[in-house]
Amino acid sequence: MNKKSLNTLEFYKIKDILKGYCKTKAGKDIVGNLEPYENVYEVKKHLKETKEALELITRKGNPPFEGVYDVREAVSRASKGSILLPIQLLRIAGILKSARKFKEYIDRKDDEENFEIIEDICYGLISIKPLEDRIFMCIVSENEISDNASSTLYNIRRSLKEKTSSIKDKVNSLMRTYSSYLQEIIYTIRGERYVLPVKSEHKSMVPGLVHDQSATGATLFIEPMGLVNLNNEIKELMLKEKAEIERILYELSSRVYDNVSAIKNNCDIMWELDFIFAKAKFASSLNGVCPLINEHGIIDIIEARHPLIDATKVVPTTVYLGKDFKSLIITGPNTGGKTVTLKTVGLLHAMAMSGLMIPAKENSTVGFFKEIFADIGDEQSIEQNLSTFSSHMTNIVNIIDKADEESLILFDELGAGTDPTEGAALAIAILENLKKRGSKIIATTHYSELKGYALRTKSVENASVEFDVETLKPTYRLLIGIPGKSNAFEISKRLGLPSYVIEEAKKSISSDSLKFEDLIQNLQEKSIKAANDARISEVLKSEAEEIKDKYEKKLSSLNNIKEKAMAEAKREARSIIREAKDEADKIIKSIRELEIKGYNSKTRQEIEQYRKKLKDKLEGLEETISFSQNDNGKMLKYVNEGDEVFVPSLNQKVIVISKPDSKGEVQVQAGIMKINLNIKDLRQAKHTKEDKRIKKREAKLNFKKVDISLDLRGMDAEESIYALDKYLDEAYMAKLEEVTIIHGKGTGVLRKAVNERLKNHPQVKNYRLGEYGEGGTGVTIVRIK
Repeated sequence: MNKKSLNTLEFYKIKDILKGYCKTKAGKDIVGNLEPYENVYEVKKHLKETKEALELITRKGNPPFEGVYDVREAVSRASKGSILLPIQLLRIAGILKSARKFKEYIDRKDDEENFEIIEDICYGLISIKPLEDRIFMCIVSENEISDNASSTLYNIRRSLKEKTSSIKDKVNSLMRTYSSYLQEIIYTIRGERYVLPVKSEHKSMVPGLVHDQSATGATLFIEPMGLVNLNNEIKELMLKEKAEIERILYELSSRVYDNVSAIKNNCDIMWELDFIFAKAKFASSLNGVCPLINEHGIIDIIEARHPLIDATKVVPTTVYLGKDFKSLIITGPNTGGKTVTLKTVGLLHAMAMSGLMIPAKENSTVGFFKEIFADIGDEQSIEQNLSTFSSHMTNIVNIIDKADEESLILFDELGAGTDPTEGAALAIAILENLKKRGSKIIATTHYSELKGYALRTKSVENASVEFDVETLKPTYRLLIGIPGKSNAFEISKRLGLPSYVIEEAKKSISSDSLKFEDLIQNLQEKSIKAANDARISEVLKSEAEEIKDKYEKKLSSLNNIKEKAMAEAKREARSIIREAKDEADKIIKSIRELEIKGYNSKTRQEIEQYRKKLKDKLEGLEETISFSQNDNGKMLKYVNEGDEVFVPSLNQKVIVISKPDSKGEVQVQAGIMKINLNIKDLRQAKHTKEDKRIKKREAKLNFKKVDISLDLRGMDAEESIYALDKYLDEAYMAKLEEVTIIHGKGTGVLRKAVNERLKNHPQVKNYRLGEYGEGGTGVTIVRIK
């Protein structure tokens, strides 16, 4: 999009405001390069990300950007193997911490909320907590390394404190000894060595090394010989401290170098998020909405507000274009708001196509245009010897050369600056040429000829800015469909011009012109009434929709209660049936016992018939209640190994690990347990939205399927630890929450090695030995972070 039009529309001011909401210079640089996107897919995507960010702020509060700095220079130095300064390391740790916190901020969900674009962006964030913790442990502030950064540094500093305490005691003793030769009874430090201020005439009385003298020469700063060795020891310790600090900084810089790709990735994502949430905060300050994007050049912006005008003073205006007409001619008095309307339409389109929300009402529509041309304002140039008319015409020539059906063109005072007759004719010709190309046009003018052109030309519509004759002030409201009325006679009369002068002036105008002006006034009055009626209708419609939504929610709640009640009733029914079946079996058992004591074979046959009839009836009733398709899913006729199915009796999903045998028995795995079930007891598994999203992500990242258990039996300690580390990494990437490590009981050596490794493993939240039914002490249950 041409930058001249963006500057004319003052898009750069919007970017300056947006920069104020960015936390980092990197985010501000992204804003600095922001321009309207070149395709409609990009526009919709970036608008959606802004909307998601605004919803996140509304629901969860401000995102965790604390400690985020622009560390591009530090990361660049680290990538070349340079040693970083403490402040640079601290800021890198800060952005790593913020990235980790941001991932937690996004993953914390309420209900079924979904932030698809921002979730996809944050999915790329990589947690490097060991490095983050190490830097924070080693560096206390921008210029201070912690004593706990290493045991060597701790010992050096402890020795340094002891030596410093000793030398202070020694220097105090020497001051008392040489007090009569000192200029002042104090000690000072020169070149990191403790010295005494000795009067120059007594320098021979204090044996030692002269390090400095006062400006007057009256005082010499002498290091007594008794302090030389202690000063040397302190100096040596300070050099060791410096060397150890450099070693620690080198170690931390090396670890940053080893993870530089992940750090760069996190930084890029965090700066992009900084930019996205800056857009959201800006939208919140504007009370902005996410507009609909139309690819057919249709514009319908409801109650648009210019974002650079004081929100307490700006007057909303509604503009529509592109359906019934392609060109809009706006007329009306000066200072009536015509130019502001042009700039509002142009600037809101530039904002929307740059992924920014616009200050308007919900359901506002902006057109997707590849070019916005704006010829607005007085651009006369003394240097180029261009008058106002020449300057405008230069812009128009450029517009005519480049405009097409994907262009929005904004003309301010088209044809002004020259003879009115010629200017009006030229303006009509320009509008007609651009209209034939399919361009969408909004133009302001004072020429009456253009009102007539709009009235008689198809796809061209008049509009005007409203003017209150009573107050002699514009209302800044746009009236589409009505050409502007000059109101010259009414204004003159209100200002005190004698009536006879006004009547004389009316005589010089044809009666047809006067009737036309009166017709315009009547149309304006009717339009105002229609607009008021429309507003009232809109309010009533909105209230009706709110009532509808309220009762739909109530109906949904009642349906949920009904479903829960039915499910509870079915559970109770199943319990009753089981009890009845058990009772029936007891009765039949008693009958058999009676038969053994004296019943004949005929009685036995009848008893068996009754028993079978009772059993079939009970089982049929149980199947009807327990395994309703609507309740627990569709019954399965066939299953294959690896299928995921649902078991209503266990109320969980399981994996089929064997094909059905001749009796229909299959083996399934539920957690670490293997169970034999009949195929009649299995139902088709229902997949939730969360299951689908996880599967989609896993497919996207091509993650392989990870078992929920790892068998280490038969391995030695070293081999088992390697397998354990690899498995825990895969389990973490596969988002498993709990896994089982099978190490067996044996001598306990393998279990001890596994538990020792789990204590400090970065992916492990906690662990415990198995309980009864889980494998006992032969397994360890591990919870993954």
